[in-house]
Amino acid sequence: MQPPRAPLFWSILLLWLGVPSWSTVARLPLLGPRPDFSATPVRLYPAAPANARLGDLVFDRGYRLTSPDPSFGGFSSLIVMGDRFLLLSDGGNIVRFRLDSTGQLHDRSFAELPGGPGTGWEKSDRDSESMTRDPASGTIWVGFENANAIWAYRPGLRKALRHATPKSMQDWPTNGGAEAMVRLHDGSFLVLSETGHWGTNISSRHDRAAIRFSGDPTRNRRQGFRFSYRPPPGFNPTDIAELPDGQLLVLNRRFGLPSGFTAVLTMVDPRAIAPGKTVQGRVIARFARAVLSDNYEGIALVREADGGIGLWIVSDDNQSHLQQSLLLHFRLDVATFGARNRVRHLP
Repeated sequence: MQPPRAPLFWSILLLWLGVPSWSTVARLPLLGPRPDFSATPVRLYPAAPANARLGDLVFDRGYRLTSPDPSFGGFSSLIVMGDRFLLLSDGGNIVRFRLDSTGQLHDRSFAELPGGPGTGWEKSDRDSESMTRDPASGTIWVGFENANAIWAYRPGLRKALRHATPKSMQDWPTNGGAEAMVRLHDGSFLVLSETGHWGTNISSRHDRAAIRFSGDPTRNRRQGFRFSYRPPPGFNPTDIAELPDGQLLVLNRRFGLPSGFTAVLTMVDPRAIAPGKTVQGRVIARFARAVLSDNYEGIALVREADGGIGLWIVSDDNQSHLQQSLLLHFRLDVATFGARNRVRHLP
């Protein structure tokens, strides 16, 4: 075989040298054009179907979400508005649908985040772990864990608007950054690190770094203060939501052997949040033992038709055949939370 001609040889060499560095890295898995997925009913206690109580929660219904699309899953956060759901994966994949009271799916669609840190080629560029929404404007904010960045999007995540990388978050661990985020009713934001902590003393290592931004963190990144959240021993926060009376629900996760994934919900009094202070919640529900457990990462509060408060929880299956994408619905015990007449604040 004859050696290549000089012009062709140099063209091939220049092309090879010009290929971006991510050419040898696996492409971020993206959902295909066909939104094919289903919802199969599940029970909270597989061995005791009649049992619906979980601490201060009452199980209403739940589903296992499955799809032939290999990129389906990995859900880390969700937004629920009535029967409309928006699920966001930790790889920037978006799944939208309507789910009626009988478990039937409607208006299914797939999409991907239109912007974010990096080029969007690798999963680390779209490690979208947290999400919150302004019910008035519809603006959605997404927290990116690896980049320790927050991006604001138009309603429905249709277009990126602006972003920020707050200096106070830059020392958070690469794989333990903005895991939980919520926009409060007063317009302020709370952002919790999954594994980061302030300070170097041993006692602080059990706490998790947290920030209260006085407003939109993509506009007011320097206005606010630091505090710490202390999760139950061995757990890390994965999401946070605000109850109608201002109390906070924090979802916490732990993985260990042989128990696998376990989770607890804690309720935090917002009056304890202050500069430099450490807040600790009261455990109100625990996913362990006989309960259907998985890698629960996202929560969303909703107003029920009868005026009660509902809680949706979604799990991240890590796109593993050993795990599941679960979507569970609970009702909060109104007597326990004392919020019977204050659900008007929920969107």
